[in-house]
Amino acid sequence: MWQEFILSFIPLFVAVDALGNMPFFLSLTSGMTPRQRRAIINESVSVACLLAVGFMLVGKWVLQVLGIGVSDFKIAGGILLLAICVSMLIPKEGRLKNAPDKEEGPGIFPLATPLITGPAVLTITLVMLDKFGLLITLVSLLVNMLVVWLVFSAAQRIFRFIGRAGSGAFSKISEIILAAIAVMLIRQGVMEIFFLGAR
Repeated sequence: MWQEFILSFIPLFVAVDALGNMPFFLSLTSGMTPRQRRAIINESVSVACLLAVGFMLVGKWVLQVLGIGVSDFKIAGGILLLAICVSMLIPKEGRLKNAPDKEEGPGIFPLATPLITGPAVLTITLVMLDKFGLLITLVSLLVNMLVVWLVFSAAQRIFRFIGRAGSGAFSKISEIILAAIAVMLIRQGVMEIFFLGAR
């Protein structure tokens, strides 16, 4: 059970990328009081958790209604993950170009989604659900959300310790690992469809 938990936890940990998202959290909450920052943390993590759990519970049913198999979803999700990773690895003007003003409250957008619970987390959650079952996947997801809450709560101290360069390096490593996971999902989906006849 511990092995299954670890195998489920690691891909979600990489997809959530709490340390990689930390600079964006600090940027969006700069100038806020500690009380306002705590409120944003609670709001963003709560909404992100609800989105992920909700999709985990109904996502597979929606796929079945649409006639989409898990193997199909692995291939589509893997391609999407790979595209996301490539777009993140290639330098751009900034991922928060269209972020809302601080006065509007960044707790739901862009923190809860797409930064915490984005396409990568949703895809991996469904794959882990099919592979390890509801209990292991749910616990892995909740633990990852707790990690996000802890990282954001200690963001200022962590950022002073590792600096912008350290946070950026961790984010890039996470994106490369996530790209490898995307390739693995595509490979598994193709093998299941063409060699095992699974859908």
